Amino acid sequence: MSSKTKGSNAERELLHLFWSKKIPCLRCAGSGSMKYPGPDLIASNKLRTLAIECKSTKDKKKYLDKDDVEQLKEFCEIFGAEPWFAVRFARKDWLFLSLDDIEKTENGYVIDSKIAERRGLLLEELIK
Repeated sequence: MSSKTKGSNAERELLHLFWSKKIPCLRCAGSGSMKYPGPDLIASNKLRTLAIECKSTKDKKKYLDKDDVEQLKEFCEIFGAEPWFAVRFARKDWLFLSLDDIEKTENGYVIDSKIAERRGLLLEELIK
């Protein structure tokens, strides 16, 4: 299975989790591959709108391109949404991190599993 297929499957899984919690959610096909900034998912409950980049990995760290972070920031500023990174490490629950919770590196950013476990929010915590 290609990494693009795995990423799409992870996005769909998270979309279904939002809907199961009665939070409408849309998957933005083509995010990251067009000239306009766009997140993987947009979810809203009328009070809050979340723009979410989804990442899934078997590793202990997930490295992010600088463009992923910059595009999410730009989209949220234009759209009026809250920027979030959703990450799932192997056989773990989805965790949601704000931009302040991801670490800047020389070439981009990184989400460390230990930091994600300490600072990240579970879906139920994010939507309450």
